[in-house]
Amino acid sequence: MKRLLNTLFVTTEGAYLCREGETVIVRVDHETKLRVPIHILSGIVCFGRVSCSPPLMGLCGERGVLISFHSEYGKFLARVHGPVSGNVLLRREQYRRADDPQTSADIARAVVIAKIANSRTVLMRALRDHPSSPNAEAIKEAAVNLARLPNSLKEHLPLDVVRGREGEAARIYFSVFDHLILAQKQEFFFRDRSRRPPMDPMNALLSFLYAILAHDVTSALESVGLDPAVGYLHRDRPGRPGLALDLMEEFRPIMADRVALSLVNLQQVKGKGFTKTETGAMIMDDKTRKEVLVAYQKRKAEEIQHPFIGEKVAVGLLPYVQALLMARYLRGDLDGYPPFIWR
Repeated sequence: MKRLLNTLFVTTEGAYLCREGETVIVRVDHETKLRVPIHILSGIVCFGRVSCSPPLMGLCGERGVLISFHSEYGKFLARVHGPVSGNVLLRREQYRRADDPQTSADIARAVVIAKIANSRTVLMRALRDHPSSPNAEAIKEAAVNLARLPNSLKEHLPLDVVRGREGEAARIYFSVFDHLILAQKQEFFFRDRSRRPPMDPMNALLSFLYAILAHDVTSALESVGLDPAVGYLHRDRPGRPGLALDLMEEFRPIMADRVALSLVNLQQVKGKGFTKTETGAMIMDDKTRKEVLVAYQKRKAEEIQHPFIGEKVAVGLLPYVQALLMARYLRGDLDGYPPFIWR
């Protein structure tokens, strides 16, 4: 099993990353702030005005350490990676399956079933942890409605129908998402999902976490030789990592939504840590961003029983495990793609 390595998050404006032998150096105003050996890293994520030296990019490319660049509020800008690894035959099969409408629909159906199940588990955990919540009945009703949807996905269905079920599940889930926010309701609330740009603190928090998750899933897919751009639920679009977005659907509720809710409900982040720009976008300050990253890393270090492989796995390795299972399915080693369902 792959070892869970660290991700280096750089959030300081004006930071400069460079190479010194086998070590990543982080400098601010010509002063060295951090030294990290390359062998303990799986990725480097840069937010805001952060730059990297060409020698460091070359070292990361050689060692398979993905570098991604994001705006200060988490919008993906670009990534740097080394030579594509993996068997070319695997990618050819991935592309062939993507050209087959029914196969694409079947893979998408598995992903959507997992997303629905994991979204429902988030609601059920909220009911278990806060049974006396004044909105418990509404949350329970949403959980019941989500439980019915997988039954309508048991048979082979066209991709558009699968997408319709996914959209219905998202509407049900997010219709009660505001009820899961139990503290700081003046600053943190959820009316609807706003993405580009996020218009309120809760959406800014979710968008930021989704951007980090996208980095992890993309890195996992590339590590097993799959093309993150060619997906099944999310079809080809220039600049969009379709397959990474597919696998993300399984993990959004447990690796992003739960972290965001915990940060707000435990008051680890505050409303004053968010400011609105002239364009209306809501962004986090450095202190808040670091708090979110620490919480996300702690979540990744937790262990969970994987329902398919029957082993305990660090949450941070779940994207890698699912990428491996997707590769095994595409190679013909598995009869179907087994998505991750949180129990």
